Amino acid sequence: MKYSETTQWLFSQLPRYQNVGKSAYKADLGQTLKLAKQLNHPEHKFKSIHVGGTNGKGSTAHMLASILQEAGYKVGLYTSPHLKDYRERIRINGELISKDFVVDFVSSHKTFFETNALSFFEMSVGMAFAYFAQEQVDIAVVEVGLGGRLDSTNILNPEVSVITNIGLDHTQFLGTTLEAIAGEKAGIIKSNTPIVIGETQLDTEAIFRTKAAKVQAPIYFADQLVEVRYPTSLKGDYQRHNVRTVLQAIEVLNSAAFTIPTEAVQHGLLKVIENTGLRGRWEVLGSFPTIICDTAHNREGLRSGI
Repeated sequence: MKYSETTQWLFSQLPRYQNVGKSAYKADLGQTLKLAKQLNHPEHKFKSIHVGGTNGKGSTAHMLASILQEAGYKVGLYTSPHLKDYRERIRINGELISKDFVVDFVSSHKTFFETNALSFFEMSVGMAFAYFAQEQVDIAVVEVGLGGRLDSTNILNPEVSVITNIGLDHTQFLGTTLEAIAGEKAGIIKSNTPIVIGETQLDTEAIFRTKAAKVQAPIYFADQLVEVRYPTSLKGDYQRHNVRTVLQAIEVLNSAAFTIPTEAVQHGLLKVIENTGLRGRWEVLGSFPTIICDTAHNREGLRSGI
C-alpha cells in the first residue's frame, strides 16, 4: 500500500463512539498486551515518561521532550490527536516518523490487526513503541489517549508518571464526577514509580494519595513544591501550570539516572515549538488580518485559553 492508502485504512478503524457509544470503549488491556507480544514487547526496550490528565497533557509532553532534547538525549514523543498528518503523533527529536515505516508496519501486521479486531489507537500505540524501540531512543515521552487505567499506553513501566489535572471530560467512559475520573487517571500510577500531580484539587487529592500509598509510589504535587522560574515559548497564562508540572518531573528525573542541567531546562522551555514541531497552541497563522490558531477539546480547556 501507499502511505495515503495506509492512513486511510488506519482511519477506517477509528472507534465510532458517537455511533456505537460506550461499548466501543474496551474493558481491559488484553488486546494491547496481545499486540505487544506480537511485536516482541517493544515497550520494554526504552525508558519513558507517561503523561496523563484532562488538560495540558500535550503541552506538558512537548515541553518535557524539548528539555530532554536540549540535554542531549534522543527523545521519542507520542501524542494524540494530530492536526494535519497522522505522523505528527510519532516523532523522534522533532522529526516525524517516516512514511515508509508507517506503510511497512501496517503491511507487515495487517492480518494480525484484522484477525484480532485491533482499534486505531491500539495499532498507533504499537507502531510508536515499535519505532522507538527500533530507533533506540534514550527516552520516550508518551501521552495518554483516553483516561489512564485502560488506555493502550498503560503497558509502560515509566521512569516517572505525570497527571496534569482533572476535569469533566469523556464522562460516558470515565465517570460523571471528578472523583470517578481521577480514579481512572490514577490507573497510570505504578508500583515504586514516582508520580507527579500538576494541580492539587480538593475532590481528587485523596484519591491520588491513596493510590500512591497503596503501590508505594513517591508522590509530588507540583503546585505545592515548585515555583515557575523560567519562561516558555508557549503562549497563555495557563501554561504556568504546565511549566510547574514539567519542572517537578525534571527534578524527579535528575534524581534518577538522568542528567538535565539548568541550561537545558531554560533552553528547552524556550524552544518547545522549534524542537518538537508542536502546532496549534496560540499559533499565529497569518497577519492582515491576524489569524491565531489555538486548540482545546473541552470546556475547561477553552476557558483557560481565553
